[in-house]
Amino acid sequence: MHTVEKIGGTSMSRFQELMDTILIGKRSEDQLYNRIFVVSAYGGITNQLLEHKKTGEPGVYARFANAESEEAWVEALNKLQVNMQEINSELFDSEFELTSANNFVAERLNDVRDCMKSLHHLCSYGHFQLEEHLMKVREMLASIGEAHSAYNSVLALRKEGINARFVDLTGWHMATPIPFEEMVAKQFDGIEFDKELVIATGYTHCEEGLMTTFDRGYSEMTFSAIATVTGATEAIIHKEYHLSSADPMLVGMDNVVTIGRTNYDVADQLSNLGMEAIHPKAAKGLRRCGVQLRVKNAFQPEDEGTLISQEYRSEIPRVEIIAGRKDVFGIEIFDQEMLGDAGYDIEISTLLRQLKLYVVNKDADANSITYYVAGSRKMVNRATRLIEDTYPEGAVQLHNLAIVSAIGSHMKVKGILARTVTALAEADINVQALHQSIRQVEMQCIVHEDDYDQAVIALHQALIENGNNLHDAA
Repeated sequence: MHTVEKIGGTSMSRFQELMDTILIGKRSEDQLYNRIFVVSAYGGITNQLLEHKKTGEPGVYARFANAESEEAWVEALNKLQVNMQEINSELFDSEFELTSANNFVAERLNDVRDCMKSLHHLCSYGHFQLEEHLMKVREMLASIGEAHSAYNSVLALRKEGINARFVDLTGWHMATPIPFEEMVAKQFDGIEFDKELVIATGYTHCEEGLMTTFDRGYSEMTFSAIATVTGATEAIIHKEYHLSSADPMLVGMDNVVTIGRTNYDVADQLSNLGMEAIHPKAAKGLRRCGVQLRVKNAFQPEDEGTLISQEYRSEIPRVEIIAGRKDVFGIEIFDQEMLGDAGYDIEISTLLRQLKLYVVNKDADANSITYYVAGSRKMVNRATRLIEDTYPEGAVQLHNLAIVSAIGSHMKVKGILARTVTALAEADINVQALHQSIRQVEMQCIVHEDDYDQAVIALHQALIENGNNLHDAA
């Protein structure tokens, strides 16, 4: 009877607080075990290893992929080693743990440095192309961040007299990769969960190559696989905030409430908006095996957080969360020849996928389709040009938009749509498009990007703060 618990990178950077809350805290010895922690790299480390997630500033990988000489990426790798050792110095004041932590980092980075130099030299010959090996390099680099934080966590726990075990899923020096779930099962075979506190890396080296499909979302796939393969009673994600009814920075800390209970349908809608409680493919494994997911604030361990399950449905119709995203572009295609021709949608959707633009939603009428996409402005502009070239008789318009959604596990009640539109109208916000599916777990309001903040505030006030019994409101 054990739990599997995930800690993100931002929280890992507050490690001493984690020791005082979720890792040790006031637990007695029998409460310390029957727990597996899956850890991410310390905040900022994966950005340095790969590239900055938001700004795109190149890290070691990006410099290596575009380098004509070794100096460009070797300098970044050396700087990374200094930064990782500085983290070690902040965590450990005793010589044994600090030396052990620094030796671990040095060994991994020396292996990487030698491997990348050899590969760079090999690809100077015409028979070998660097592009064919880049994904392997990316995976190898990404794994170092999680191995670093997991190894340090075990050192710190053992220093406090806790029987902690390091489970290294990175496949370092493994001769041949094996299938994902088989890799997880093999590494956890024989562990006595009631006697050992397990710390596992968020990255798993496997035959499928997690980064090929999930890129930097691999840690949630590892977390889900460990929970299902080991038969966990509950999966827990520790964040630095609660899963709340809206962004407290917008609507005010005193106005938001912790959701408390919801289901995986709601989690999927949040993921579609880029506000993942958990990656939908990671959630799929938990749903299939009947494992409940709990989202907690790592620094308020006494709060039970939000429990997500398959079967939950709110007894009273209510909106549970107001969420959305600002980085949305509306690509509107008008063509008189479109009527009755499904080929337009298929061809354009394929094009957007090839350009790695994420389609949040779309709508259509007799002679037009609008795709609401998230991605870089550069790729959006390129998509617009390609669509214009493909359909020269059509007209393409680009809109800067935002999506604001009301989401809940049970919102099937008359009048909720009218109440939503009225709240936005009273806030002097023009609704440019509106989406509500038959399933009725979400209502999406498309507004101008400048109206996003005020739209979130208005809907939170109308649908959550000012009484949330939708039957009464209707």
